[in-house]
Amino acid sequence: MRRIKINHLTEYRFAETVTLQPHSLHLRPRDGFDIRVVSSRLDITPTAEVRWKRDVYGNSVATADISQRSSELIIDSEIIIEHYSEALPKFALEDYAQRFPFRYDPKDAIDLHPYKSLIYPQDEVVIREWISDVYQHDNKMETIFLLTCINQKIANQLRYEMREEPGVQSPAETLRLGSGSCRDFATLFIEICRHLGLAMRFISGYVLGDAVPQQIGSTHAWSEVFLPGSGWRGFDPTSGLLAGSDHIAVAVHRHPESIPPVAGSFVGTGNANPQMFVDVRVSLLS
Repeated sequence: MRRIKINHLTEYRFAETVTLQPHSLHLRPRDGFDIRVVSSRLDITPTAEVRWKRDVYGNSVATADISQRSSELIIDSEIIIEHYSEALPKFALEDYAQRFPFRYDPKDAIDLHPYKSLIYPQDEVVIREWISDVYQHDNKMETIFLLTCINQKIANQLRYEMREEPGVQSPAETLRLGSGSCRDFATLFIEICRHLGLAMRFISGYVLGDAVPQQIGSTHAWSEVFLPGSGWRGFDPTSGLLAGSDHIAVAVHRHPESIPPVAGSFVGTGNANPQMFVDVRVSLLS
């Protein structure tokens, strides 16, 4: 078991006093068999009324209602977790899912349908061409080998770039540019696998240590595929590795643009000139 501290500071500065609209926060890691939240602190300036809820995906979401007008917004979160997973669990796939393509069990297929729905159907031709050296339609191959090849192809053939802009690039845009952020790579991996008929979801969270290249920072995004017998398993196309004990999931969603750590708006004039500063530190406690 490891104890890990996560400090996440977000600051917005404005050139004038503005009215701050409600802000949605995805900052608390997902409790489970491998992660337990020991303590949490959330300080918001100006003072806000904070309401917590579990959304349809089981994510912990805080809504901050700010009544006071201000020229700044500071959201300071500190969370300590206990992480009980030290090694990657083995893939224990059902016999029928050992080789791809396979069909999901009808009972699972009902719940998995939203996770198989394409977000960028217009990119299908580009995607199929890009993975043609890995997989041809109706070829039989080991499922884990196929996923590993796609994961590593993204990591090895595309260039990582940190992007400050909100949202994600479409898969076609990422392939055209030959570069993207972790959000863009996770989106590309998800859409490739959905075109193949697999159930996928987007993960937003944190990463500890050397699980990804150092320039990426501590906030991170990756993807998960539902594999019969193994459940949801994480793949990190930024590093080309499996998501493991250094990956700390905060929120999951079928759509990659739906779970940013902090989201909200303000009302002001054209002179507000908003500026944002983010500092995230993930550290192992002794």
